[in-house]
Amino acid sequence: MDPEIVIAQTTSDDEEQAKTLARGAVESKLAAGVHIERSPGWTASLRLLQPAASTEEVPARLETLVDSAARAYLGLGHAAPVLLVHAATAPNAVLHVLPALPTELWQRSLTAAWAATAAIIATYAPTQSAPEAEIRARLPELSREDALCRAAEHGDEHVLKFTDTAVESYDRTGDPAFLATTSLAGELIDRP
Repeated sequence: MDPEIVIAQTTSDDEEQAKTLARGAVESKLAAGVHIERSPGWTASLRLLQPAASTEEVPARLETLVDSAARAYLGLGHAAPVLLVHAATAPNAVLHVLPALPTELWQRSLTAAWAATAAIIATYAPTQSAPEAEIRARLPELSREDALCRAAEHGDEHVLKFTDTAVESYDRTGDPAFLATTSLAGELIDRP
Protein backbone atom coordinates (compact mmCIF):
# COMPACT_ATOMS: atom_id res chain seq x y z
CA MET A 1 0.00 0.00 0.00
CA ASP A 2 1.22 3.50 -0.75
CA PRO A 3 2.74 5.19 2.31
CA GLU A 4 0.49 8.24 1.78
CA ILE A 5 -2.61 6.06 2.12
CA VAL A 6 -1.32 4.37 5.25
CA ILE A 7 -0.37 7.73 6.72
CA ALA A 8 -3.76 9.21 5.80
CA GLN A 9 -5.55 6.29 7.41
CA THR A 10 -3.53 6.27 10.60
CA THR A 11 -2.50 9.84 11.42
CA SER A 12 -5.28 12.18 10.40
CA ASP A 13 -8.20 12.98 12.66
CA ASP A 14 -9.72 14.99 9.80
CA GLU A 15 -11.61 12.43 7.70
CA GLU A 16 -11.84 14.75 4.67
CA GLN A 17 -8.09 15.42 4.78
CA ALA A 18 -7.44 11.67 4.99
CA LYS A 19 -9.67 11.05 1.97
CA THR A 20 -7.92 13.81 0.01
CA LEU A 21 -4.48 12.39 0.80
CA ALA A 22 -5.57 8.87 -0.11
CA ARG A 23 -7.27 10.02 -3.31
CA GLY A 24 -4.12 11.93 -4.33
CA ALA A 25 -1.98 8.85 -3.82
CA VAL A 26 -4.32 6.69 -5.90
CA GLU A 27 -4.63 9.33 -8.62
CA SER A 28 -0.85 9.55 -8.88
CA LYS A 29 -0.73 5.76 -9.35
CA LEU A 30 -3.41 5.97 -12.03
CA ALA A 31 -1.58 8.82 -13.77
CA ALA A 32 1.55 6.67 -13.82
CA GLY A 33 -0.48 3.98 -15.60
CA VAL A 34 -1.06 6.07 -18.72
CA HIS A 35 1.85 4.27 -20.37
CA ILE A 36 -0.18 1.08 -20.59
CA GLU A 37 -1.10 1.58 -24.24
CA ARG A 38 2.62 1.48 -25.03
CA SER A 39 3.15 -1.72 -23.06
CA PRO A 40 4.22 -4.73 -25.13
CA GLY A 41 1.23 -6.84 -26.03
CA TRP A 42 -1.41 -4.35 -24.84
CA THR A 43 -3.01 -3.80 -28.25
CA ALA A 44 -2.95 -7.52 -29.04
CA SER A 45 -4.46 -8.27 -25.64
CA LEU A 46 -7.28 -5.82 -26.24
CA ARG A 47 -8.03 -7.45 -29.58
CA LEU A 48 -8.37 -10.81 -27.81
CA LEU A 49 -10.94 -9.41 -25.40
CA GLN A 50 -14.36 -10.34 -26.61
CA PRO A 51 -17.60 -10.05 -24.72
CA ALA A 52 -19.45 -13.24 -23.99
CA ALA A 53 -21.69 -14.06 -26.97
CA SER A 54 -24.39 -15.32 -24.63
CA THR A 55 -25.27 -15.32 -20.96
CA GLU A 56 -24.31 -19.00 -20.80
CA GLU A 57 -20.71 -18.07 -21.72
CA VAL A 58 -20.28 -15.62 -18.84
CA PRO A 59 -19.17 -18.15 -16.17
CA ALA A 60 -16.48 -19.57 -18.48
CA ARG A 61 -15.25 -16.06 -19.35
CA LEU A 62 -15.05 -15.21 -15.65
CA GLU A 63 -13.11 -18.43 -14.99
CA THR A 64 -10.65 -17.49 -17.74
CA LEU A 65 -10.26 -14.01 -16.27
CA VAL A 66 -9.67 -15.41 -12.77
CA ASP A 67 -7.20 -17.99 -14.06
CA SER A 68 -5.26 -15.41 -16.07
CA ALA A 69 -4.99 -12.97 -13.17
CA ALA A 70 -4.06 -15.68 -10.65
CA ARG A 71 -1.38 -17.06 -12.99
CA ALA A 72 0.01 -13.57 -13.65
CA TYR A 73 0.63 -13.07 -9.91
CA LEU A 74 3.81 -15.13 -10.23
CA GLY A 75 5.47 -12.44 -12.32
CA LEU A 76 3.66 -9.38 -11.01
CA GLY A 77 2.96 -10.00 -7.33
CA HIS A 78 6.26 -8.61 -6.06
CA ALA A 79 5.26 -5.07 -7.08
CA ALA A 80 2.20 -4.78 -4.83
CA PRO A 81 1.60 -8.13 -3.15
CA VAL A 82 -1.65 -7.34 -1.35
CA LEU A 83 -3.23 -5.16 -4.01
CA LEU A 84 -2.50 -7.51 -6.90
CA VAL A 85 -4.26 -10.49 -5.29
CA HIS A 86 -7.47 -8.56 -5.95
CA ALA A 87 -6.93 -8.84 -9.70
CA ALA A 88 -7.88 -12.52 -9.29
CA THR A 89 -10.06 -12.49 -6.18
CA ALA A 90 -12.43 -9.73 -7.37
CA PRO A 91 -13.59 -11.57 -10.50
CA ASN A 92 -13.68 -14.80 -8.50
CA ALA A 93 -16.13 -13.18 -6.09
CA VAL A 94 -18.29 -12.21 -9.06
CA LEU A 95 -18.09 -15.78 -10.35
CA HIS A 96 -19.30 -17.09 -6.99
CA VAL A 97 -22.28 -14.73 -6.71
CA LEU A 98 -23.30 -15.10 -10.35
CA PRO A 99 -25.88 -17.86 -9.64
CA ALA A 100 -27.66 -15.54 -7.21
CA LEU A 101 -27.87 -12.69 -9.73
CA PRO A 102 -30.59 -12.26 -12.32
CA THR A 103 -29.18 -13.45 -15.65
CA GLU A 104 -29.72 -10.02 -17.18
CA LEU A 105 -26.92 -8.77 -14.89
CA TRP A 106 -24.41 -11.43 -15.88
CA GLN A 107 -22.92 -9.63 -18.91
CA ARG A 108 -22.54 -6.38 -16.95
CA SER A 109 -20.99 -8.31 -14.06
CA LEU A 110 -18.39 -9.80 -16.42
CA THR A 111 -17.63 -6.35 -17.81
CA ALA A 112 -17.26 -4.87 -14.33
CA ALA A 113 -15.01 -7.75 -13.22
CA TRP A 114 -12.80 -7.35 -16.29
CA ALA A 115 -12.60 -3.58 -15.75
CA ALA A 116 -11.63 -4.04 -12.09
CA THR A 117 -8.95 -6.58 -12.96
CA ALA A 118 -7.57 -4.41 -15.76
CA ALA A 119 -7.50 -1.34 -13.50
CA ILE A 120 -5.70 -3.17 -10.70
CA ILE A 121 -3.07 -4.58 -13.03
CA ALA A 122 -2.65 -1.33 -14.96
CA THR A 123 -2.21 0.60 -11.73
CA TYR A 124 -0.09 -1.71 -9.59
CA ALA A 125 1.74 -4.18 -11.82
CA PRO A 126 5.41 -3.51 -12.49
CA THR A 127 6.53 -2.43 -15.95
CA GLN A 128 8.69 -5.56 -16.06
CA SER A 129 7.44 -8.99 -15.02
CA ALA A 130 9.68 -11.01 -12.69
CA PRO A 131 11.20 -14.20 -14.16
CA GLU A 132 8.48 -16.75 -13.44
CA ALA A 133 10.68 -19.80 -14.10
CA GLU A 134 13.22 -18.64 -11.51
CA ILE A 135 10.49 -17.88 -8.99
CA ARG A 136 8.87 -21.28 -9.45
CA ALA A 137 12.24 -23.04 -9.17
CA ARG A 138 12.81 -21.66 -5.66
CA LEU A 139 9.27 -22.25 -4.38
CA PRO A 140 8.26 -25.57 -2.83
CA GLU A 141 6.02 -27.88 -4.85
CA LEU A 142 2.69 -28.06 -3.07
CA SER A 143 -0.40 -30.19 -3.25
CA ARG A 144 -3.73 -28.39 -3.17
CA GLU A 145 -4.15 -29.51 0.45
CA ASP A 146 -0.68 -28.20 1.37
CA ALA A 147 -1.48 -24.87 -0.24
CA LEU A 148 -4.71 -24.52 1.73
CA CYS A 149 -3.08 -25.57 5.02
CA ARG A 150 -0.18 -23.15 4.52
CA ALA A 151 -2.62 -20.30 3.85
CA ALA A 152 -4.59 -21.12 6.99
CA GLU A 153 -1.37 -21.22 9.01
CA HIS A 154 -0.25 -17.91 7.50
CA GLY A 155 -3.48 -16.27 8.64
CA ASP A 156 -3.59 -13.17 6.45
CA GLU A 157 -7.00 -12.69 4.84
CA HIS A 158 -5.47 -11.82 1.45
CA VAL A 159 -3.33 -14.96 1.44
CA LEU A 160 -6.39 -17.00 2.39
CA LYS A 161 -8.71 -15.64 -0.28
CA PHE A 162 -6.00 -15.66 -2.95
CA THR A 163 -5.12 -19.26 -2.11
CA ASP A 164 -8.77 -20.27 -2.30
CA THR A 165 -8.99 -18.59 -5.72
CA ALA A 166 -5.73 -20.09 -7.03
CA VAL A 167 -6.66 -23.59 -5.81
CA GLU A 168 -9.95 -23.32 -7.72
CA SER A 169 -7.93 -22.34 -10.81
CA TYR A 170 -5.69 -25.34 -10.22
CA ASP A 171 -8.76 -27.58 -9.90
CA ARG A 172 -10.06 -26.27 -13.24
CA THR A 173 -6.79 -26.51 -15.14
CA GLY A 174 -4.44 -28.89 -13.35
CA ASP A 175 -1.64 -26.30 -13.78
CA PRO A 176 0.71 -26.48 -10.75
CA ALA A 177 1.75 -22.87 -11.37
CA PHE A 178 -1.42 -21.88 -9.51
CA LEU A 179 -0.22 -23.71 -6.40
CA ALA A 180 3.14 -21.94 -6.71
CA THR A 181 1.36 -18.58 -6.71
CA THR A 182 -0.14 -19.42 -3.32
CA SER A 183 3.32 -20.01 -1.90
CA LEU A 184 4.56 -16.74 -3.37
CA ALA A 185 1.65 -14.79 -1.89
CA GLY A 186 2.44 -16.28 1.52
CA GLU A 187 6.05 -15.21 1.10
CA LEU A 188 5.33 -11.66 -0.06
CA ILE A 189 2.49 -10.75 2.30
CA ASP A 190 3.25 -10.23 5.98
CA ARG A 191 1.58 -12.44 8.55
CA PRO A 192 -0.95 -10.66 10.77
